[in-house]
Amino acid sequence: MSLTLTPGALRALLLTLQGLDRPAERSATRDDVLAAIRQMKALQIDTIHVIARSPYLVLWSRIGAYDPRWLTDLLAERAIFEYWSHEACFLPIDDYPIYRSLMLAGRTRSNAYARKWLYEHQSIAAALINDIRNNGPVRSADFVRADDARGGWWNWKIEKMALEMLFIVGDLMIDRRENFQRVYNLRERVLPEWDDARIPDVETAQCTLILAAAQALGAAPARWLADYFRLNKAETARIAAALAANGALATARVEGWRDPIYIHPGNLPLAQAAADSAIESTATTLLSPFDPVVWDRRRALELFGFDYRIECYTPAPKRRYGYFTLPILHRGALIGRLDPKAHRKDGVFEVKALYIEPGVDPDEDLALALAAALRSCAAWHSTPEVVLRQCDPPAFGILLKRALS
Repeated sequence: MSLTLTPGALRALLLTLQGLDRPAERSATRDDVLAAIRQMKALQIDTIHVIARSPYLVLWSRIGAYDPRWLTDLLAERAIFEYWSHEACFLPIDDYPIYRSLMLAGRTRSNAYARKWLYEHQSIAAALINDIRNNGPVRSADFVRADDARGGWWNWKIEKMALEMLFIVGDLMIDRRENFQRVYNLRERVLPEWDDARIPDVETAQCTLILAAAQALGAAPARWLADYFRLNKAETARIAAALAANGALATARVEGWRDPIYIHPGNLPLAQAAADSAIESTATTLLSPFDPVVWDRRRALELFGFDYRIECYTPAPKRRYGYFTLPILHRGALIGRLDPKAHRKDGVFEVKALYIEPGVDPDEDLALALAAALRSCAAWHSTPEVVLRQCDPPAFGILLKRALS
């Protein structure tokens, strides 16, 4: 444990390995979409779309403007697949054996509940499988409720429940998406060449995910590694220590931190460069609430001093910042947040409110950099007019409006 890192070095290392250290330098291609997913290891899915849905925004933050259809094309072409990881995620198809191992062992999210539900509703599940086998892939929307109840997540129609439970245990997979709706198909039709004899054992699968988390995070204590793929914290700590003991992970320390920091050996040269202050982040961009950099809210607070919550599920009168606030990344720091809405019919990208963090110098350089990021994001949304309604501090709002104009 000879390498000592500062929190600043950890931030620089994380952002570099997440592809957020510098602005995109060329026009994006479809290969860049796949490369970004492989670099992050998981692309979280969320359906809220006051602006672009989260997976699309996460990619934009890294590669700039691109055609969103490329993401769903990659799913239909089997370059990626959907499953539960950190949460519901798009994942590189090369990682399917890992998740298949865990799902067969009952170690994936809600697996025990899904198996219990399917046991109690065997006739419904069998009828649904038979329908897909005879008539082809289905969407939840293809089934009509037998009552007049609304279909919130707590009150799903029985067919949607069956589809989700069969998806969790791996009997169904997502064949493609149509208007972002899942299209479910039999696993053997989505991956006809797959053989369960190819799965690794559970311990190997867990080791692989922990090593992947270490690659994606740069340098991390065990609790960060566990959260990345929502693994058991105690098992992750045990396995990470064992991997370090046999040389599969390196260790380092951060002054003032009690826990050891784990580094993938492939990241050691970059970690040393970070320790020597030889890498820096120059990008200014907007992050999704479900970006890997901030999806672990505790890590965002520990590493960036950024206390972040998403308030879309908070009653409006109790919201502090807004419905769907986006963290603002500027030169390696999270310097604020904004509450946006894309009015596509009107061509307007509205910033309802923008808040700069205490201690940040909201100067003209920040205004110019943020204005460029906002114009880029707005243009990608086909909403070229950026309108700022409210800013804290107000003086920065004046600078930003001037930069936007």
